[in-house]
Amino acid sequence: MHPNLLLPRRNTLIVSLFTCLYLSPVHAAENYLSGARSAAMANASVMMADIWSVSHNQAGLAFLNNTQFSVHYENKFIVPQYGLNAVALAIPTKSGTMGLSFYYFGYLKYHETKTGLSYGRMFGKKVSAGVQLNYHSIYISEEYGRSSALSVEGGLMIRPVKNLVIGTHIFNPSRSGFNSPEGKEILPVIFRFGAGYTFLDIITLNMETEKQSDLKAIWKIGAEVEAVNHLFLRAGMSSDPLISTFGLGYEAVGVRGDLAFSFHPQLGFTPHFTLSYVFR
Repeated sequence: MHPNLLLPRRNTLIVSLFTCLYLSPVHAAENYLSGARSAAMANASVMMADIWSVSHNQAGLAFLNNTQFSVHYENKFIVPQYGLNAVALAIPTKSGTMGLSFYYFGYLKYHETKTGLSYGRMFGKKVSAGVQLNYHSIYISEEYGRSSALSVEGGLMIRPVKNLVIGTHIFNPSRSGFNSPEGKEILPVIFRFGAGYTFLDIITLNMETEKQSDLKAIWKIGAEVEAVNHLFLRAGMSSDPLISTFGLGYEAVGVRGDLAFSFHPQLGFTPHFTLSYVFR
């Protein structure tokens, strides 16, 4: 065999990824879990309330008191064509908080988008609920063209005692999907449940399980520590496969920057970066 035909192990894995992507295009679509804060904690975040609740659990929007805007970028396994761009906007009102989000994954010849309109509100002082309507689009140049689908998702958050938050979320319970040449391709149904507890007002520990249709359950654990004023250190781990994560965040004058890295044992690192602004 000619030496030029011998690909390094990493390149072989990348080629395999793209092969799977093109052979099963619709199955690549997912519920994008965005936000570097969550990524640094292995996405054990179904119980966390911040602007990226539009991605993890819309019930968390109800706890936001100010209008917020955020942009997020991640590059899966440092492959340029595997970039995810996302933006989110949250606007509190008297009756609840409205959210708007947009995600773009891929590149010119293959890309997926997801646009979400969400709403979260309080029910008393300890319970919140949220729901989101999504429009999905997937595009593969020439061979398949474009296909679209609608989905819904929603969740609950409960704060039974001080410092304890329990969250649950379900994505696509209606089993919506895309139309493809091979027939209807169902988007995954994903159920998440978890709890988080804050110690001494500076240490947060989260635990979560995630079950996607036709896949084994995933277990996640994440921690966040406010090391000094407004500087946060984070780490996490998830199972099947064993993925480790870490990152940090800093907040000042309404601006927060978050950086995270996740490590897959076969595919390598994925960097995540988020910049958020809170309107005072």
